[in-house]
Amino acid sequence: MIYKETEIPGVWIIEPKVFGDLRGYFMETYKEPEFEQHIGKVHFMQDNESCSAQGVLRGLHYQLAPYAQAKLVRVICGKVFDIAVDIRKGSPAFGKYVAVELSGENKRQLFIPGGFAHGFYVMSETAVFTYKVDNPYAPAYERAIRFNDPAIGVDRHILPGSRVNTSEKDRNAPLLRDAENNFIYNV
Repeated sequence: MIYKETEIPGVWIIEPKVFGDLRGYFMETYKEPEFEQHIGKVHFMQDNESCSAQGVLRGLHYQLAPYAQAKLVRVICGKVFDIAVDIRKGSPAFGKYVAVELSGENKRQLFIPGGFAHGFYVMSETAVFTYKVDNPYAPAYERAIRFNDPAIGVDRHILPGSRVNTSEKDRNAPLLRDAENNFIYNV
């Protein structure tokens, strides 16, 4: 696998080596020793999967500490625009984001550490999205930031006039400046 750290330290794009022939393909999606060598030790404890229709926008979600979640995300089928926003207070990248196209075709993965809000927008007819997390879902600690917060600007990547289908909870999420957040940047 090829590991590429993004412009925001701690967020990584991982590109697997894909071995294909007339029968199809094979690839490794996670190899703990290699992952730890590049990114560090992360104890993933759960795998999740969702299927969403074109135009669905999920996020920007996060969980407060002590239930913050590091995530290793990828798309099995379809194509999404994936976003990770740095929400660590005191971070030089606070409010900035990494955006990457993840698809069943390019097979890229994105590693997002705790202290980031995460979301994705489905660009294909449908998308099957899967991710590993290092903490369980904790509804009492779940929070969101509005995807179209002008201070962040991720919505400019969604084509004007595109249909956006999101939950009421995500539509009514607070702006970054008003969002509850207990993440502190550690150098």
